[in-house]
Amino acid sequence: MASIAEELAKKQRDISIAEFFEKNRHLLGFDSKRKSILTAVKEGVDNGLDACEEARIPAEITVTIKQAGTDRYRVIIQDNGPGIMKKQIPKIFAKLLYGSKFHALIQSRGQQGIGITAAGLYSQLTTGKPTVVTTKTGPNRPAHRVELKLDILKNEPQIIKEEIDLDFRLPHGTKVEMEMEAQFVSKGSSSIYEYLRRTSIVNPSAQIIFNDPTPSKFIFNRTTNKLPKMPKEIKPHPYGIELGIFMRMLKTTSKKTIQSFLTGEFSRVGSTTAKRVLKKVELHNATRPYTLTREQAEKLIKTLQTEKLMVPPLDCLSPIGANSLEASMKTELSAELVVTVTRPASVYRGMPFQIEAGIAFGGNLKSEGQAEIMRFANRVPLLYEKSACAITRSIGEIDWRRYGLSQTGGRGVPYGPLTVAVHMASVWVPFTSESKAAIASYPIIVKEIKLALQECARHLRNYLKRQYRRQRDQARIDAFTRYSKELAGAIADLTRGNKEKIAELIEESLVKNTKAMIKVKEGEQ
Repeated sequence: MASIAEELAKKQRDISIAEFFEKNRHLLGFDSKRKSILTAVKEGVDNGLDACEEARIPAEITVTIKQAGTDRYRVIIQDNGPGIMKKQIPKIFAKLLYGSKFHALIQSRGQQGIGITAAGLYSQLTTGKPTVVTTKTGPNRPAHRVELKLDILKNEPQIIKEEIDLDFRLPHGTKVEMEMEAQFVSKGSSSIYEYLRRTSIVNPSAQIIFNDPTPSKFIFNRTTNKLPKMPKEIKPHPYGIELGIFMRMLKTTSKKTIQSFLTGEFSRVGSTTAKRVLKKVELHNATRPYTLTREQAEKLIKTLQTEKLMVPPLDCLSPIGANSLEASMKTELSAELVVTVTRPASVYRGMPFQIEAGIAFGGNLKSEGQAEIMRFANRVPLLYEKSACAITRSIGEIDWRRYGLSQTGGRGVPYGPLTVAVHMASVWVPFTSESKAAIASYPIIVKEIKLALQECARHLRNYLKRQYRRQRDQARIDAFTRYSKELAGAIADLTRGNKEKIAELIEESLVKNTKAMIKVKEGEQ
């Protein structure tokens, strides 16, 4: 008779990553019909924007949503990027954890190789229909149309059908089509419209067209023709390396000596630093990296991390820029005042990052209720898990009353006609989950966000003070004007002068002093 352990052993088996996410799709943002369609659009738009930027092409993204039945929609996302090689199509769109960016320390929207495949997986699970990809790599090349499914048990793509598409009119680009169970909402803080509106704000060089099922068409025009700076890939920094990763790097490196390993596999480690550290840990410069024991590796990385090293190179980042962010916010928000700032780059766990912030006040912004918060990471809007995000936490820790705004007890989101926008650019954004909806609250990140917002808020405070003084002075002039006729009559009675002449002199004096006051106020700005 078999033992209990033997019976239990028979039930154990491997599971694929696709099978895991099939049962845990909420981890990727597919936990409701309303959120799922937004997540699918987000992944497709992110891919299109990334492809266009890498090819240095001004992006033109078209998102079309068509109703295909009760709680069923067809999502179509088209870009004018460089297209995709035919042999790469199956793995890019129907294999989880396949991509080029996971190991690269460079600012990009996608990192894990999960997003667009996860959207196709959700489509497959809810409707049983394949993902359809049409792509073309040049004006004189054919457009390939491929229908794909994901083999859940093997995490491998299945090609259902492939053919040449003669109707694809773009000279180059990619179109992705998925049909899924979903709930479409036309407007609101978590709608596709709002996601695309915010995407246009932090991607000012892109044009985005949205065709919704009603049907209505919305065009978010580019506000600049200047393409964002292309970031450069960097080596990992010693401050961000843990022992296990360091030991794996020692075993897999192609470098022949430990000195060349330190100088060649890490940023900001020169030969002088490497020699000094190796001398401290009593290792010869020519030691083979793979021969180090766990104890030697631990001593080496800890000693290296105590060295005073320069921060990593910052050309791996591509911030929006204060001027571009300001232009986008002015276009989309129609505010009375827009102030933006880009902070100097900083580092967390050896990872470079940069914070940008903007404040819009007055104008057409809603005057009642809490301020609108716009959160962004690597030019991507974050619409969910607001309360768990470092950006929301940072906003809530600022005493906005000091800057002329209403706030309950000096904590939390301020009230009034205000929009607060914060963007984090980094080679590796520390998201709180795989769905990439909120940024983790590292102290240095919270500090940088607060400094950026406080700099914007100081400009807002000065603006509000000027507005208050204008209103106060105008109120005084208005009061004086209301009684100018009575004043002219009183003066005429006392001096026996001409009432009309005195009234004209008072009016001339008011006009003269009002113009002088306005000139002084404009000089203060």
